[in-house]
Amino acid sequence: MENWTQRIERSAKPRYLAIADCIAQDMKDRVLLPGDRLPPQRKLADLIGVDFTTVSRGYTEAISRGLIESHVGKGTFVLPQQSYSAISDERRALAHDLTMNAPPEPTDPELIERMRSGLSAVSNDLVHLLRYQNPIGGEIDKEAASIWLSMRGLVPNLDRVAVTPGAHATMLAILTILSRPGDCILCEDITYAGFKKIAAQLGLRLIGLPMDADGILPDALEAAIKEHHPKALYLNPTLHNPSTLIVPQDRRLEITNVMKRHDLPLIEDDAYGFVLPDAPPPMAASAPELTWYIGGLAKCIGAGLRLAYAIAPSARGCFAMENGIRAVSVMASPVSMALATRWVLDGTADQIRRFIRSETAIRQEIAAKTITEVVFVSNPHAFNIWLRLPDNVTCAALMSNMSNQEIGISPESAFRTTGNQDRFVRICLGGRLHRNVLPQTLTHLNNQLWQLSKGA
Repeated sequence: MENWTQRIERSAKPRYLAIADCIAQDMKDRVLLPGDRLPPQRKLADLIGVDFTTVSRGYTEAISRGLIESHVGKGTFVLPQQSYSAISDERRALAHDLTMNAPPEPTDPELIERMRSGLSAVSNDLVHLLRYQNPIGGEIDKEAASIWLSMRGLVPNLDRVAVTPGAHATMLAILTILSRPGDCILCEDITYAGFKKIAAQLGLRLIGLPMDADGILPDALEAAIKEHHPKALYLNPTLHNPSTLIVPQDRRLEITNVMKRHDLPLIEDDAYGFVLPDAPPPMAASAPELTWYIGGLAKCIGAGLRLAYAIAPSARGCFAMENGIRAVSVMASPVSMALATRWVLDGTADQIRRFIRSETAIRQEIAAKTITEVVFVSNPHAFNIWLRLPDNVTCAALMSNMSNQEIGISPESAFRTTGNQDRFVRICLGGRLHRNVLPQTLTHLNNQLWQLSKGA
């Protein structure tokens, strides 16, 4: 480590990334061997002339790349060479989108090894999986989907089930079935930003419905149906993105009663329903004949799969969705489908889901203890918090002051159907952001909010 200081100074990357690069290079050059213990973070900070936080972030980055592992009370150790040799291209490891509300990434070595084992098994059929296949999944994939969906109390016939290339493609396909450019779609006043973009791409008019702490107001839904004659209603009723609210069962029944009176289709986005341990039943359970249900796997297993398990209101509706998926994406990736099916059937998917659930609860506890300068809304199992800015603090100022931190911050206006009000921001706690770095990052956020509110 004698030349680390010079290598870090020569690097064009942020110092914490340069530290991880030094570890990687020394492993490649056999300077660091499997089982070697790295210096304590404070000692290394003194040795190479950087602050403790930079070293901490560097070690966390190296952990996320699979180079090293830390054990509380024992130290930080270089991983075996075979683990290192299996690491993907560093450019892929570093690629991530901070604007997305991603779940925490698995860190448990046993779970990761189990995931890799499933991927290795799937690779045995790689040639077959490179063929064109059924746009919405084969029988074995639909059976796995049915098993997964049963955890939400949904047991539809397989002729209503589709394995689709992600929630976005599914929303797009459904909207092409239900509407035409210029038509009106109802949704929450503050709604999922991705759905806004899809509706805009299709030339649809979104009408946002007023909400209280329990979701959209049934009377407002009734009035909007009479006034706007919408083609469908879109809702994200469980751990609503971005506000994290959960529509209680009695409100869900009130909403579905209004839908039934007007024969109004519902697109139910249940992205977070599988993460919550005690979520209310999906609205699809009380109005199956009207509901297009989307159970995306991005939040409960992994976004890179680009898969969702969808349920159409009828077999004929599923046929229409198949045609829509064929037009939008040709098919869901057979490789992803095979991997998801294996993980569902062998229990790996449920283990990932449970890891995400427990890790998210820990991160929410960290946020509750760390952010003291402002009020925010959240849920123990949400991947984000919905933070109210002080009256004299702008979203632009906060995002500018936090630009050197790897944390996703999105303005309220990204989710609003009308207006550009930015009194709230969505702060993401998951994704590539490691738990060890989270307290420091949120402390910095808390300090920035305090400083900005004082006009300093």
